[in-house]
Amino acid sequence: MEMKKILIIQTASLGDVILATPLIEKLYHFFPQARIDFLLKEGNEALLRHHPLLKHVMVWDKSEEKYKKLRELIAIVRQQKYDLVINTQRFASTGLLTIFSGAGETVGFKKNPFSLFFTHRFTHDISSQKESPHEILRNLKLIDNYTDKTVFKPRLYPSQHDFAKVSQYKTKQYITISPGSLWFTKEFPSHKWSEFVKQLDKELVVYFLGSDKEKTKINQIMKDSAHANSLNMAGRLTLLESAALMRDARMNYTNDSAPLHLASSMNAPVAAVFCSTVPEFGFGPLSDYAFIIQTTEKLSCRPCGLHGKKACPKEHFKCAETISVKQLLLCLKN
Repeated sequence: MEMKKILIIQTASLGDVILATPLIEKLYHFFPQARIDFLLKEGNEALLRHHPLLKHVMVWDKSEEKYKKLRELIAIVRQQKYDLVINTQRFASTGLLTIFSGAGETVGFKKNPFSLFFTHRFTHDISSQKESPHEILRNLKLIDNYTDKTVFKPRLYPSQHDFAKVSQYKTKQYITISPGSLWFTKEFPSHKWSEFVKQLDKELVVYFLGSDKEKTKINQIMKDSAHANSLNMAGRLTLLESAALMRDARMNYTNDSAPLHLASSMNAPVAAVFCSTVPEFGFGPLSDYAFIIQTTEKLSCRPCGLHGKKACPKEHFKCAETISVKQLLLCLKN
């Protein structure tokens, strides 16, 4: 089948968008003359700004009149007459967009309520009992019929301006720490981060990354750790500037959250802390130099769900509290 126009749909979180980027890479590899577009939700578009392999990035504003804007999006998508629409989500709204896209072929996951009307549909298997395929493999399976089994990894493209912006922070050896998460049970506790930073070499520079919302948390971690060469960068860098900084770090410490995938997209060294969730779900690091940090205790309550929670259901948060700071320090020994 000739592919002239292709649309990828991923309107969920930042991490989900990053884990859909292997589709861009692989489709471009097989169809270098095709126009490849990407649809994401408002707030995430900065990730794919100036992406060299994308022709157009469409934005869905879900904040107000979500379904009115969905109808408008459907009309816009239909006008494009795509040869192929790839839906990486399992939600009804994007299923509607897919089936009414007017595309020559549509593909997505069986968990989508409207997948019965897709041209091709595939299972999306996640299990904590055995190691599930990584999310990028689940996504890439969607285009097996049009390509082959070759695996492509996530990739983002910070600009020269992004690298220039952070070059001033690369004059000494440094690490980055991204202590925040949307979910409490995915966050390594602040007092643990403080204990870790307190034991670092005083000459090692520590850059704390995150959004404006993390500023207060990071300030407290820095105060408690009293590490002289720490800097709170929360809210000061764009996503792509953060990625550019991560690329040359000695190590990037993250939770099971978007910064983990940001590091993977740059093939940057990463140490990912898993608290209530487990890497077997298929969302672990993909960098060549990567560590997974988790409790060594067998906890019957872990994982307590596929996603994080606002509080520990058992009220002890042992999945995080039993992780030793030594486990984090060991990642700097190699």
